[in-house]
Amino acid sequence: MEVVCLQEEAFYKLFDKVIEHISEKLQDQPRQWIDGVEAMDMLNIASKTTLQKLRDTGKIRFSQPQPRIILYDRNSINEYIESHAKDTF
Repeated sequence: MEVVCLQEEAFYKLFDKVIEHISEKLQDQPRQWIDGVEAMDMLNIASKTTLQKLRDTGKIRFSQPQPRIILYDRNSINEYIESHAKDTF
């Protein structure tokens, strides 16, 4: 086992660099659960009623953590879009 000694200033610089790197990685990953506005944007729809129909018929997954908050699963929206994709000739 090797022991590495660092001066305090160098240690904190290294620590800050690691935190910065992790923060950048987390920002690059899209969130799994999105709100209705983002879901409608992904589906390219303008109607909340259409979004509700997709939710009510089970075509896209959703979660309702509180009575007035509905979140949509980004992966299920992508799967729904892919399932309706047409192959080229």
